[in-house]
Amino acid sequence: MEASPLKKLEQIEFTLDSVSDLSSPSVSSFSPAIATFSCVDGVTELGFLHFDAGECFNFDLASAQLFKLGPVQFICVSDRSDSSEEKSFSKGVRINFSNEKDSKDFCDSFEEWRKKAVVQGSSLENGALSSNKSKFDDKIEASSAKMYFHYYGQLLHQQNMLQDYVRTGTYYAAVMENRSDFAGRVVVDVGAGSGILSMFAAQAGAKHVYAVEASEMAEYARKLIAGNPLFADRITVIKGKVEDIELPEKADVLISEPMGTLLVNERMLESYVIARDRFMSPNGKMFPTVGRIHMAPFSDEYLFIEMANKALFWQQQNYYGVDLTALYGSAHQGYFSQPVVDAFDPRLLVAPPMFHTIDFTQMKEEDFYEIDVPLKFTASMCTRLHGLACWFDVLFDGSTVQRWLTTAPGAPTTHWYQIRCVLSQPIYVMAGQEITGRLHLIAHSAQSYTIDLTLSAKMWGPGASQGGILQSSTCKFDLKEPYYRMSQPQAYPVAQEPPLQPQEQFNTQDMQTKTDELEVELLQQEPQNASTQL
Repeated sequence: MEASPLKKLEQIEFTLDSVSDLSSPSVSSFSPAIATFSCVDGVTELGFLHFDAGECFNFDLASAQLFKLGPVQFICVSDRSDSSEEKSFSKGVRINFSNEKDSKDFCDSFEEWRKKAVVQGSSLENGALSSNKSKFDDKIEASSAKMYFHYYGQLLHQQNMLQDYVRTGTYYAAVMENRSDFAGRVVVDVGAGSGILSMFAAQAGAKHVYAVEASEMAEYARKLIAGNPLFADRITVIKGKVEDIELPEKADVLISEPMGTLLVNERMLESYVIARDRFMSPNGKMFPTVGRIHMAPFSDEYLFIEMANKALFWQQQNYYGVDLTALYGSAHQGYFSQPVVDAFDPRLLVAPPMFHTIDFTQMKEEDFYEIDVPLKFTASMCTRLHGLACWFDVLFDGSTVQRWLTTAPGAPTTHWYQIRCVLSQPIYVMAGQEITGRLHLIAHSAQSYTIDLTLSAKMWGPGASQGGILQSSTCKFDLKEPYYRMSQPQAYPVAQEPPLQPQEQFNTQDMQTKTDELEVELLQQEPQNASTQL
């Protein structure tokens, strides 16, 4: 498919008071000079020309940076010389203007032309990367990105997702039930993986699909798509990040599977909305369209004891002659900083759930950096509250059918399971008592979130009119480091019995010894009558 023609760049000039080469400090400033923004052979350049000396400095705007020293004084530097690809500031000039108006106009033009330098990359081969530093690289640490793309570049992990039939089947139904949204349309698959969603879109009649995948899975996707000739000619696989690549045309539909644990883990939703802003036409559709994070307090004595017992190892006072107790507190805190990922029985919930909505068509990338959710519940039973349970669902808002994909407890289990944040200090609640709190998520550079959770039980009964908090518990969690419990829901009773008091430990040898002693004692007793049998 041919690239659409670019808007012609109009050359523009500015008169400078002086310009000097930073690499030759002994050379005096030239005066006057001309700065020219132009497009030469498809490359946007900024050139500086001195009238008398004939000195000329050219900068590729895709790699140039402008620094302000004062109201009318600037420095322009480039991280790449004309003959070298080294990423260092290899040349620069000092610029002086005669007045602030000229300097402001120059700065505005510099920013405008620098943005156009990125757009100019779309005239390259489809999928070529722009020369600017990736927005993804600016906010994600390199080690995390390397592990992330390595993980999703392996077929076994793609298979794990494909075999999640709730996930894959719901996507297939959402596309096929809304063929009118795909037929004859241009589709972009964000984070295409194996290319399965791209092939769904092609089956629904898409005019062309751009499958964007940054990991090595892109090569597997090409191979898989080539093995399906009925729609292979309508799918183009592009290896790269949506933050970097350029496309020759706008998309009518974006399709993606950007959800992680708690919906936002892995921070791919940010790439999803970046793709929306860069590639989607004004009236385009997004599959999925809306996401909801559901939350409810829960009570699970078994899970709490399991978490607390993990740290008991560090209570040993004589471990090969070493006292480990100094680290018990840190170990206990560490285990309770792990969100628990598993499938649980919905009867463990102690209040009706609430939800927080994220509209993918409206959210800005920056809105995902910090998510703050106020919590308010009404307890439906008297129990000990151990934390907050969370799950999510997403809506495919098609023109024909609206379909939900849910990860709720009690629904068919998905590879996302559910997630629970367990408090190290449980609180007690009564039926009808109000539970308030806050779920605060802060994004970090390891492609995940730090979670701050606070749950409080308000005054209940006759004293409730006086208000105030009766109990409160706070805990911090790292969504990047969960505890994958992965157990299937257990058949918990509706109301759990309190745990039994610790009993004296017996081993099988002790039990056998006591049994033998009892038998000897019985044999030595005189039978009370002839019918007595042992």
